[in-house]
Amino acid sequence: MRRRSFLTGALAAAALPRAAFAQTARASVLKYVPQADLTVLDPIGTTAYVTRHHALMVYDQLYGLDSQLRPQPQMVEGHTVEEDGKRWTFKLRDGLKFHDGEPVRGRDCVASIKRWAARDALGQALMARVADMSAPDDRSFVIRLTKPFGALLDALAKVGPPALVVMPERFANTDPFKPITEAIGSGPFKWVPGERLVGARAVYEKFDGYRPREGGTPDWLSGPKIVNFDRVEWLVMPDPATASGALQSGEADWWENPPNDLLPPLERNRNIVSEQLNPLGIMGTGIFNCLHPPFDKPAVRRVVLEAMSQADFMTSVAGTDTSMWREGVGIFPPGTPMASDVGLDAITSKRDMPALREKLKQAGYQGEKVVLMSASDQSSLAAIGEVGHDLLRQLGMNVEFVVSDWGTLVQRRGKKEPPSQGGWNMFHTTWLGLDVVNPAVMQPLRANGAKAWFGWPDIPDLQRLIDAWLDAPDTEAQKRVAADIQKVALEQVPFLPTGQYFSKSVYRRNVTGILKGQIVFWNARRA
Repeated sequence: MRRRSFLTGALAAAALPRAAFAQTARASVLKYVPQADLTVLDPIGTTAYVTRHHALMVYDQLYGLDSQLRPQPQMVEGHTVEEDGKRWTFKLRDGLKFHDGEPVRGRDCVASIKRWAARDALGQALMARVADMSAPDDRSFVIRLTKPFGALLDALAKVGPPALVVMPERFANTDPFKPITEAIGSGPFKWVPGERLVGARAVYEKFDGYRPREGGTPDWLSGPKIVNFDRVEWLVMPDPATASGALQSGEADWWENPPNDLLPPLERNRNIVSEQLNPLGIMGTGIFNCLHPPFDKPAVRRVVLEAMSQADFMTSVAGTDTSMWREGVGIFPPGTPMASDVGLDAITSKRDMPALREKLKQAGYQGEKVVLMSASDQSSLAAIGEVGHDLLRQLGMNVEFVVSDWGTLVQRRGKKEPPSQGGWNMFHTTWLGLDVVNPAVMQPLRANGAKAWFGWPDIPDLQRLIDAWLDAPDTEAQKRVAADIQKVALEQVPFLPTGQYFSKSVYRRNVTGILKGQIVFWNARRA
């Protein structure tokens, strides 16, 4: 008996450290369920939000936006402005280094800005005004302009995808239209490629060499980025029921975007917190491919605009609670400075579907097949895609409804070939309000043809107005130009504005410190 008691006690004693170790290890790991799988690592290679979330972990930014949308120094220690606003000198913080141990140098910043600018509307506007960029030494870089550019710091703080992040010069000097497949930055987390499981898992580890900026308070993307978890695991769960179960059982700590209809049971669980992390809401868009029939014709796109119901789109994704969505929404998020009601009668007028079907024929639709892509692994996009499918069918269009995972859709939308050769005609996506808050950052509004976002609209009048907005001297002048932009956009219809809705993120109550504004993983901690 004494021997059995001794052995039992010894085994129990031996198990205690292991149990304590297991609990400690779990406490240092954050398990997160993203909106979709990560299929593109290159931070400028796509506007998919999962890639932007990834980029903000692995890379750092020169400036970070605060909750008032003001750029605050992040990698930059400070800057000076000379020559009547045409010469800007930036000095980097001391001690910045990449995950491979190399220091961050001024020439890394210059190369990163150039690579990002090749793929971004605001970056293109900046480079059109740049006379020269140089790095006189390792701790600084200089931007000389041909004329003052009031949006310069907004450009360097750009986060609405693609975000401007700093990477090593050897990567930044590569062709911006050929994706990089390594992820080495100077951000607070390191990418762990050896633990990547496509369709299931992505892993990040705390970068011990990261030096947060000193002073200040974390506010959106500004302030010190202090990491409290040793490891963050992204667990890909396309099925909402599976994700809900994992969160409620504690197998997951944080679910980015549950469908609104699953919120009530989650909110009844006392171990779960729901929070609206994005005060500017989410804007829906239907993206037309303007290169190929039938949406190469503005008149055809306009008929689709007049036929749509924003209420149908938003109810499908946000439910019947009208406090969670808005209709009668134009190009910019309601309540923000650039929003207006100019031209909204095209959206709010009563629909006459038989008349619109006849108008569609008069606009030049000749029965061409319309390849409409839709994502299956994001419930919000799947719901919006179904409404879009129904809309086109009601108009009498010959629709091929192609449903795939979001990663496959993201890869296909880059193809400019005709739909019969693997291309496409239309897809639906959504944008955080911050990413479409003005013409400078709004990707689907770009109308400069081959340099535009997917869909490639070529609308010179609209692009001239966007350039005029960038040169506007003050907010009031910007508002006037923004109203003109909305008027032209609702006439030429480079994309379909399908309304605004609000969503919540959900996480375990023992996780605190989650910041608003963007999905980021610094500042979060285990209570």
